Amino acid sequence: MKLIDLNRHGAIGANSTYIQIGAFHILVDSGLHPKMMGFDAMPDFEPIEDVELDLIILTHCHLDHLGSLPVVTAHNMDTPVITTAPNAELAPRMLRNSINVMKRQREEHGITDYPLFLHRDVIQLNKQFVVQRFEHGELYYKDEEKIEVILHPSGHVAGAAAVELIHNDRRIVFTGDVLFDAQRTLPGAHLPQGKIDTLILETTRGAKAREHGVTRASEVDKLVTRIGEILDRDGSCLIPVFALGRMQELFKIIYEARSFGRLPHCPVHAAGLGMDICNYFDKIRKRTHLIDFDITMLEKMKVRTVDMNMRPGRDMPRKGIYLVSSGMMVQHTPSYKIAASLLPHAQNGICFVGYCDPDTPGGKLLEEKDSGSFFFETMDYIAPIRASVDQFDLSGHADREELADYAEQSEARAIVLNHGEDLAREWFEKALLERMPATKVLNPTPTVLYTI
Repeated sequence: MKLIDLNRHGAIGANSTYIQIGAFHILVDSGLHPKMMGFDAMPDFEPIEDVELDLIILTHCHLDHLGSLPVVTAHNMDTPVITTAPNAELAPRMLRNSINVMKRQREEHGITDYPLFLHRDVIQLNKQFVVQRFEHGELYYKDEEKIEVILHPSGHVAGAAAVELIHNDRRIVFTGDVLFDAQRTLPGAHLPQGKIDTLILETTRGAKAREHGVTRASEVDKLVTRIGEILDRDGSCLIPVFALGRMQELFKIIYEARSFGRLPHCPVHAAGLGMDICNYFDKIRKRTHLIDFDITMLEKMKVRTVDMNMRPGRDMPRKGIYLVSSGMMVQHTPSYKIAASLLPHAQNGICFVGYCDPDTPGGKLLEEKDSGSFFFETMDYIAPIRASVDQFDLSGHADREELADYAEQSEARAIVLNHGEDLAREWFEKALLERMPATKVLNPTPTVLYTI
């Protein structure tokens, strides 16, 4: 088997992996790097520019895995794109939003490369989707060879899949992004068991162990308690969320907490792409039963649309819970604007519910929350920090020990580290070599061809 990590910057970004197994040329994912601009945000496809892809596989619809896929399919129009039913439903919506964002960035930053693809390219991609059921293998043929593709639920987000490839009795498994814990909207991962030849393993949380005694359930409990405290002091609670997955889970958490009397029946305000994704989740639930999300829940909660006509420093006139994108409080998003209104007022609170990149406004606010003030750069506004600022661990990724345990039980001959920062990969490399001394552990250099 030959493998190239096409994520030119390494770490977590424009995730895309090329593999050759026998006669088959396969691409798994094709993302965009959230911190880069223009063509630099894409995978580096130069090493495979002369390769005709036989199969493309999409693990899930977060843009670091999906965001450049229309560029690939525009050059491989006859290649099937294998994915799950939820992904086939969600991908066009996520990509259409990405086009709009790129057009805005073209105007704001003068990036002439943008948009990297057009709506017609998304339509072409949609024609190439081949939907597979979870844990139901399908055979694909080339000349006299065959390969079996099996998708397994990886728990990370709706539709997310681990990929198992079987070729000449050799099992190759891509974990994709994994969460073993059940969420409110979907069950946890059910990855392929038993001996594996080659394991391509995500390493997102490798740099830091979860604190002793901290679980997803305990973090949800702490979050609900904190929201209640903010509301009890007549404040508003801002919860920045990712549009795909996290917003829908938080709706269920709030709804259930209200149903059991843990939160008052206060107004819930929402804005951003996530509200439209709620409609998609409801359709997917009805069609596939793979998601536990009923849109009538929002009607029962009387969720209100946020009036974005606000001024930095002036408190929001309507109190309540604000569940809005983006999860890292990126500039120009609803969460960024609402934070500038809530932060100067002591009765309010901001609750982050997942990872925030240190270079994003959300990451910077968490780092500077005790400094006394915070600078909202695009508004040219310095806000005094009087509201409470907290972070709760509702990550969509498995703990490092859970993934190391999974790798160990696989008895893999070779493990390829994927989707993680340098410190995370270093921890996995050391831990796996100690646990599995006979296994080859590879931390690939981007764009370098490896034979495994």
